Amino acid sequence: MASSPDSLSLRHAALALAVTAVWGSNFVVIHIGLQHLPPLLFAALRFLLAFLPAALFLKRPDVPWRNLAAYGLLVGVGQFGVLFIAMRGHITPGLASLVVQTQVFFTIGLAMVLSGERVKPFQIVALAITLAGLAIILLHTDGSTTWLGLALVLVAAAAWAGSNIVVRATPVVDMIAYVVWASLFTVPPLLLLSLLFEGWPAMRDGLVNADLTTWAAVLWQTIGNTLFGYAMWGWLLARYPVATVAPMALLVPVFGMGASALFLGEPLQDWKLAAAGLVMAGLALNVLWPRVVAARGLKAA
Repeated sequence: MASSPDSLSLRHAALALAVTAVWGSNFVVIHIGLQHLPPLLFAALRFLLAFLPAALFLKRPDVPWRNLAAYGLLVGVGQFGVLFIAMRGHITPGLASLVVQTQVFFTIGLAMVLSGERVKPFQIVALAITLAGLAIILLHTDGSTTWLGLALVLVAAAAWAGSNIVVRATPVVDMIAYVVWASLFTVPPLLLLSLLFEGWPAMRDGLVNADLTTWAAVLWQTIGNTLFGYAMWGWLLARYPVATVAPMALLVPVFGMGASALFLGEPLQDWKLAAAGLVMAGLALNVLWPRVVAARGLKAA
């Protein structure tokens, strides 16, 4: 097999840009869907439509059922279920798109605990920079962003990190099929939790009051964010080194905060831009420093 190129072609860079734009703007779409649907019901509908009808056309990936179950519970309930709850009045879409990217550091921490990977000095520096950005957000909690909202998004980021560890423990598979079949284990607990905590009257009213915009938000979650996003990202990762594709994900919070400001009028105060700059700087250092070391032929720090 020919070696993968070290830089994205113009066309593939445009595709990666489209994926990050979809993922970033998705936080505005979540906000729209939550206007009528309770958070846990909204998440359940997203994964129900991700499972059907796609499961009829995609073969179940050759991984143990327990891996699919773990991934489905972590992503569906832990990540998106909790994220949707947070975004129901506890944190703005722009800040949610930024804070959830801390999953990078949770992933590193879990890898250290579970597989004995050693943390590197540059990762400690990157984490410290990111924590400084989160501290700024903590100091500016108000009616639109609360301590609870920030805590819930951090829980969602930790669950996302857990799902990353689950994926790393499985053989190389078709990621889109993996996501589709894992959704089988996501829908029942989300519906049960919705029934227990949101109640049947809220579920019924949400479905009755949902308009075309609400259902468009659900479909965007399913088709745009899940099926298109994961499929195209996996397609790029199959053709390029991870180090070539992964840095593009740094644009997700840029699109998230930009879309929230443009479509929802979320203000971008100086403190919010400063916090975003620090969090993005920490993420960039964590992702890009190994490439700098490799390019200069230095010993990894």
